[in-house]
Amino acid sequence: MSSIAGHVTEETRESAATSLDGTGKITHSDGIPIVLDAASPFNGQRPSVLQLPAIFYQKFISDESKRRKPNPIRGLFPLERRPGVISLLAGKPNPVTFPITNLQVTVRAPSWGTSSTPEETTLDISKESLAAGLQYGSTAGLEPLVSWVEGLQEYSHGRKQGEGWRVSMGSGSQDLLYKAFHALINPGDSLLVESPVYSGVLPIVDELRGEIVPVETDSEGIKSSFLRSVLETWPSSKPLPKFLYTVPYGCNPSGTTASTERRREVLELSRKYDFLILEDDPYYYLYYGKAARPPSFFTLELEQPDVGRVLRFDSLSKILSAGIRIAFASGPAPLLDAINLHTASANLQVSSLTQVITLSVMQSWGYDGFKTHTEAVAEFYRQKRDAFEKAMHHHLSDIAEWSTPEAGMFFWFKLLLNDPSKPASVVDEDSEELISTRALENGVLALPGTSFLATGGKTAYVRASFSLLEQDAIEEALRRLREVIVKAREGL
Repeated sequence: MSSIAGHVTEETRESAATSLDGTGKITHSDGIPIVLDAASPFNGQRPSVLQLPAIFYQKFISDESKRRKPNPIRGLFPLERRPGVISLLAGKPNPVTFPITNLQVTVRAPSWGTSSTPEETTLDISKESLAAGLQYGSTAGLEPLVSWVEGLQEYSHGRKQGEGWRVSMGSGSQDLLYKAFHALINPGDSLLVESPVYSGVLPIVDELRGEIVPVETDSEGIKSSFLRSVLETWPSSKPLPKFLYTVPYGCNPSGTTASTERRREVLELSRKYDFLILEDDPYYYLYYGKAARPPSFFTLELEQPDVGRVLRFDSLSKILSAGIRIAFASGPAPLLDAINLHTASANLQVSSLTQVITLSVMQSWGYDGFKTHTEAVAEFYRQKRDAFEKAMHHHLSDIAEWSTPEAGMFFWFKLLLNDPSKPASVVDEDSEELISTRALENGVLALPGTSFLATGGKTAYVRASFSLLEQDAIEEALRRLREVIVKAREGL
């Protein structure tokens, strides 16, 4: 295996991030082109990037985060590498006592999606790498892995170092989101969330006693007209929302991928009304739409007069392993500093060993191999989506309606609980009891839409995941669900 200090070459970075063809398209990291118009900063000479100053973020940082003090030991770890220094600093265990002396990882070739018998490669973790994986490490992440991720963000999003951002690793996106919310929310603070919203953030906001302001969405993502109306009519006596939380690709639960136009409009509003954008993107590499992938908020931010309002969250859970618990946040240093302070006092760091394993796999593939792998993952889920939708058309086309997702692993569909042929019969347009009780009694488990409504209420929507089931199980699940819906429409 190559050394853990491997890095993307400048030539690869340059071609991945900025090469244009004659149609004004940039090849994306998974081979799907990003379409950029003439106003894009990537067309022609790239201008210098104006970064927001560190003082800008003080008004966003929570009181809890401001009270946190640096870990007096971990903050001095870098000094141990100073030539000539003999460290009596940390209580690190002596590695000669560790019983693990060798580690191998066998991985499929990145092109596994195109072969019925994909090649496998055994990676020998070097002694140097294993030693790093078995010992305490940096709060922000294993330095070679952080460096690799920085190169990936340039490869995938066209963001170069020196443009007002850096990277911190986390134990999954949920870990980073939890710490970011704690870094930003004081009791009573307002925050904007798309509706429906990923339900995993709701307990965090409730814990912090933040005030959620739902923003309507449709098939193109956040309705910027609705968001503009909310902000234009905001009470003058009340502080504006601190941030907007969104899952812009294959949104959980709605499956929606936000359009480029909507993203640009949201970015303009964030600058006008001075709020941050928390771009939670675990399904970014699970995009399988026919149209070119819209650029991320992280990329489009470069079109703004200054950068530093986007805090981006990426996860390897959907493309490498959910159990390995590796994610990373990319954004302004003051925000990542606040997250790192939380990590230093809560769990010290992400597991060194899983970071070493991750880095070994990534380095063995390289950026182009990573691209090939994510293409295969996206194609796998496209086929899963198609199989599920085919069954939906067979079983639910007359009693439900939906939009076809272009990324992710969820269908978000509305139950048509009132039969138009029986106008005298009125059924409550709410999926909660039907899905939570009757469907479960009939042997099918799904999530009622109420689970994703930040401020409560009723909805006829349901979220169904298509990631795991084989075709026979899909058919049977939707057959059982149909039975329940038909009975409800008949008033039974």
